[in-house]
Amino acid sequence: MGLLSTVFVKSCVEFSGRKWNIQDISIVVVFLALHCLCLFAPFHFNWGAFWVAMALYFLTGLGVTLSYHRNLAHRSFTLPKWLEYSFAYCGVLSLQGSPIEWVSTHRYHHQFTDTGKDPHSPIKGFWHSHMGWIFDSSYRFGQYGGLKNVEDLKKQLFYRFLRHTNLLHSVLLGGLLYAAGGFSFLVWGMGVRIVLVFHSTFLVNSACHMWGKTPWNTGDMSRNNWWVALLALGEGWHNNHHAFEYSARQGLEWWQFDFTWYIIKFLQAIGLVTDVKVPTQIQKQRKASKSRIMATQN
Repeated sequence: MGLLSTVFVKSCVEFSGRKWNIQDISIVVVFLALHCLCLFAPFHFNWGAFWVAMALYFLTGLGVTLSYHRNLAHRSFTLPKWLEYSFAYCGVLSLQGSPIEWVSTHRYHHQFTDTGKDPHSPIKGFWHSHMGWIFDSSYRFGQYGGLKNVEDLKKQLFYRFLRHTNLLHSVLLGGLLYAAGGFSFLVWGMGVRIVLVFHSTFLVNSACHMWGKTPWNTGDMSRNNWWVALLALGEGWHNNHHAFEYSARQGLEWWQFDFTWYIIKFLQAIGLVTDVKVPTQIQKQRKASKSRIMATQN
């Protein structure tokens, strides 16, 4: 490898008191590059680039919230395979990992919520729960012995393909955006949009386990946070979600904005979504916290 590369690898391994592998280093480089790309946004603004970014924000955001989370991780409803795969592909373009890796991490989160084995446990601090955990692949998967809780996805060729080609699809999208609208489309459609989707998702893991209301007895630190719900297309009603993991609807009250749920309901209305799961009134009564019961009685 040569002296220079040997020194480089050793310094990376020993940095910050932990081991860094090539995957961790690659993730850091991609994160820094995308955030740096955002710095050009004020100087390359135009309405075309802005609306491209917004369209991709909702499309790839739904790829995470509707596909990765509610459909694949929790099986809250059923989609035709062509539509399931289409939404999952949108999730890949969010650059939050392949469906197999994302769903595995999330299932472990629910299995070990707010404990030392939670992949993004808030007991390790805000930084760790927000994004620090992403830079330590050994911590994310090593302590569980690998991707053992996603056999349903690993059996499917499409999801195995996405796992091995995850980054390639975003590179291709970036190339298409640059060809269509130049550097402004790249800055807004890739940099600004991906960073917004990143932190909207990450706030569910961090802010929604620290700040907000707890109307349900969940035995963990999950919170309902209205402003995270606005940013994350309805995912901020996190105490609701931890009370009823299987529910396709997370904004359980009429006033709780849940954009992802509205899309699911629309797809159900036109016959593309079936087997939609939501909590019954009896299930809600069993989970209600004392404060919620008192508020209902009053």
